[in-house]
Formats: sequence, structure tokens, C-alpha cells
Amino acid sequence: MSAGELESGNAGEPAKLIRQRYREASDIIKKGKMCCLFINDLDAGAGRMGGTTQYTVNNQMVNATLMNIADNPTNVQLPGMYNKQENPRVPVIVTGNDFSTLYAPLIRDGRMEKFYWAPTREDRIGVCLGIFRTDNMPQEDIVKLVDTFPGQSIDFFGALRARVYDDEVRKWITDIGVEKVGRRLVNSIEGPPTFEQPKMTIEKLLEYGNMLVQEQENVKRVQLADKYLSEAALGDANKDQIERGTFQG
Repeated sequence: MSAGELESGNAGEPAKLIRQRYREASDIIKKGKMCCLFINDLDAGAGRMGGTTQYTVNNQMVNATLMNIADNPTNVQLPGMYNKQENPRVPVIVTGNDFSTLYAPLIRDGRMEKFYWAPTREDRIGVCLGIFRTDNMPQEDIVKLVDTFPGQSIDFFGALRARVYDDEVRKWITDIGVEKVGRRLVNSIEGPPTFEQPKMTIEKLLEYGNMLVQEQENVKRVQLADKYLSEAALGDANKDQIERGTFQG
């Protein structure tokens, strides 16, 4: 399940869906196969991100349903269905970025076993070796790349690789012309375009890495708008009225 399925225009629908998916996984286990219920980004769908986040009936029922499943994993019923026969227990695995936004009783010890993944340098190098496996990059280049950006997430290195492929697409668009892209892609007798695998070089990846870091720094400048307004022409023209609280602009 994704976090987007934890909200609905119909009250109680997401909680019912969780129970339904759980029972479907339970039926698979009954047939002798391994199965689990996996919920991606639970905090995005059922957490409170701040004062501006609306807390709905569905948020409340999702939390309550997951708590009930954790307490009674072999007795999960659908609405209007009360079967005394126990169902096989299904492991429920959830991912998230900030579990402090979830309902506190849900994440307490005994209901939820928590694992915080903080990859070591060796872990990051191993994952990056997998990311660039088909690109024939020397291991020493990947080690250099990881060591150059030690504070970045694993997704950062996947984004670097994607940037190189994006360049190939941009080059193709430039070669055929923007006005011909639609005819070339939709119902073309030539078939879909094919691309040669681009060559990954440490120099190019380091260049893109520094560009991404700069983009991150731009996003972090939360006072950018205030800085712009204060430095713009007439930026401080109404400063005295703003301080007195009489400015109506």
C-alpha cells in the first residue's frame, strides 16, 4: 500500500482497505506461500506534519486499525464479518521518514519494532556499486564519488546517474527539433527512439553532484523571499509602518 491509499472521500474506506489487504495476505499464507503487508511512507498518509495538516476521521481510523491489528494479529475481521476462525498472522512492515508525526500509542514498544537505517560508508559504497553496476565504472571512482559527498542520501547518487541519461534525451530532442518530438514519439512508423548507453565518467558525475548540492542550498534558503523584498527598490519604504502595525499593503 502507498500513503495515498490512507485517505479517501469516504469515511472508513482506508481502514477497511487495510483490513482487506491484510486478509488477502493471510489467505496467501494459508496456501503455503510467504507474504507480508507493506505500507510505504506511513507518516505521509497518517501522520501530522504540522498545524496546517488536517486530521481527518480516516487518519484516526487508520491509526486505530493498525493498533488493533498489532494487538490482535490473528483476529482481523472485515466490517459486518465476525468469523471465530483465526487467520494466519501477517507481518506488517511500514516505512517512513519521521515517525514522530504518528499517533504515539501506535509506535510504542510492543506494537512496533523500529529500525533506523543509517548506512555506513561501506553500505553506501555497496549500494552505489549496485546503482552503477551496468555502467562499468571503476570501483575507485565510485569510492571517490561517495567520499566527495559524504552527507548525501543514497537517492542522491541515483539522481546523478539519471542526470547523465537526461542529457542523452535532451541531445536527442535538440537533434530532431522540439517541433518534431510529438510526431516521432506518437504513432511513428520508425518505432520508439533508441539510445546508446552513455559513458559515465567521474568528472561528469562530480560536476552534476556539485550542481545538485547547489540546488539543495537554494532550497534551504528559507529567508530568500525576505532578502529579496528588503533589497528590492523601495524595499524598506514602508518599514516604519510595518513596525507600528499600520501598514495595509
